[in-house]
Formats: sequence, C-alpha cells, structure tokens
Amino acid sequence: MPASLGWPHCNAVPMRARLLALAAALLIFLLPLQPASASLDYAKQALIEADFADMDLRGVTFNLTNLLKANLSGSDLQGASLFGAKLQDANLSNTNLKEATLDSAVLNGTDLTNAVLEDAFAFNTHFKNVTITGADFTNVPFRGDVLKQLCAVAEGTNPVTGRDTRDSLGCS
Repeated sequence: MPASLGWPHCNAVPMRARLLALAAALLIFLLPLQPASASLDYAKQALIEADFADMDLRGVTFNLTNLLKANLSGSDLQGASLFGAKLQDANLSNTNLKEATLDSAVLNGTDLTNAVLEDAFAFNTHFKNVTITGADFTNVPFRGDVLKQLCAVAEGTNPVTGRDTRDSLGCS
C-alpha cells in the first residue's frame, strides 16, 4: 500500500536520515570557526629554540613546556595556556597574550617588549631580568613582590593599546 494511503512509516526512515544530514550540514556552516591551532597541544614537550614567530596560536596549550630561547614574537597567543612553561630567554615581543594563562611560568630573561597581556592570569609567574618596555599588563593580578620588581623596570607605551606600561601595572 502506498505511504499516502496509511503507511507513513515506509518513507519515515529515509526522510529522517535526510533531515539529520541536513541538520549536520547546517551545524557545520553555522558554528563559529575556531582557529586550526586551537586544538594544538604542546604540553610537556621540549621545544628549545623553537620558532613560532608570527603564528596564530590562539588557544594553544604549552603547559609545562620547555620553550627556552623560543621565538614567539609577533604571534597571537590569545587565550593560550602556558601554565608552568619555561620561557627563559624567549622572545615574546609584540605578542598578543590577552586572556592567556601564565601562572607558574618561568620568565627569566624573557623579552615582552610591546606585548599585550591584558586580562592574562599570571599570579604565580616568575619574572626575572625581563624586558617589558611597552608591555600592557591591564587587569593582570600580581603578587606584591613581583609587582614591585616589574614597576622598577616599567617604561614605554604599548603601540597597540596606547597604554603606558607603568599605568597598566598600577605603579605609583
């Protein structure tokens, strides 16, 4: 008997499959696209002297990664996680570190010239002999001893945000 004469279940399966395929296709096109790098995970790797200059690294994970002397200059690291990363003598100049996690990272001899760290999390980050000329630290929480250390060397104005480094740190 034809489907129109009382057997609706005969065409229901193919129609349901077509609707599911159409819904899946719509989801693919309607979901916001994430950068390809967002799924990259470099956690716990030794990336000594690695070159990540001028790359889109938004959302990338570098947790507990050894980035000694790595070049990340000019890269977009917005929302990246660098928890516990070793960034000694690394080049982070002109990077976007907005909303990045830098907690417990080691930044000894690191170049943060003109970097934007707005809303980054860096409370237990170790800063020693860092270059922060023109860096923007707006809304970044620091321990008192670290803030005092950074204020002692803070100078310049960030070319992207127009904020003075000392003002962004809240130096008096």
